[in-house]
Amino acid sequence: MTGMTTATDYGWLKERYALLLEAYCVTLVRDITPEELLEQLGADGRSRIIGVLGMSGPSHEARAPSRRFVGATAIGHWTLMVEFNGYLGITDQAMLPLSRDRRVVSHFLNVNAVDRFCWYEDGDLRLHFQPLFADERYGSHPDELLTEMRESGFDLTEREEDGDHDAYYSTLTGASFALAHRLTGIRLTPELFATAEFLCGVAPVPRG
Repeated sequence: MTGMTTATDYGWLKERYALLLEAYCVTLVRDITPEELLEQLGADGRSRIIGVLGMSGPSHEARAPSRRFVGATAIGHWTLMVEFNGYLGITDQAMLPLSRDRRVVSHFLNVNAVDRFCWYEDGDLRLHFQPLFADERYGSHPDELLTEMRESGFDLTEREEDGDHDAYYSTLTGASFALAHRLTGIRLTPELFATAEFLCGVAPVPRG
């Protein structure tokens, strides 16, 4: 794990991408192209947008209860999918089929501070947890990444439901990005967020 990042390496997100962090879902999918990813998600319409922030307006315009705007870009053998105010990346009905014969890592936060981190592998949900309450882990391998979680910046001790979590929230997003880095080998950077070309479409939310 030499060279892996921690929560503190992602301070640039709050500085440059505060709008995204209000409600986001970031997903990395191995061994698939952006075109194949959008096709498997059943997305229609195709557009190309440079930079993450360029997706904010179209995401708002395309928003509907049963559909979500997604953007995907290739990074080596992986595809990065970004959603403003979306959640397809942590929707089991969409990601479990997509993860057959490949790895999918996603994390999510919404405006109500509901959060989730998911690791899917070969049709199996190996790990999922709420970053704020990382002491409660679920999935087929809930304790496989305890060292990686601690090193990324998660607090694995029990937390009070009604406690003051404001100070800890400042590290949660960075810790999620760091843990995703450890699971994928893909380090997301401000330069990539600013310059990547995203293939975009509108995908249905699976029923159930």
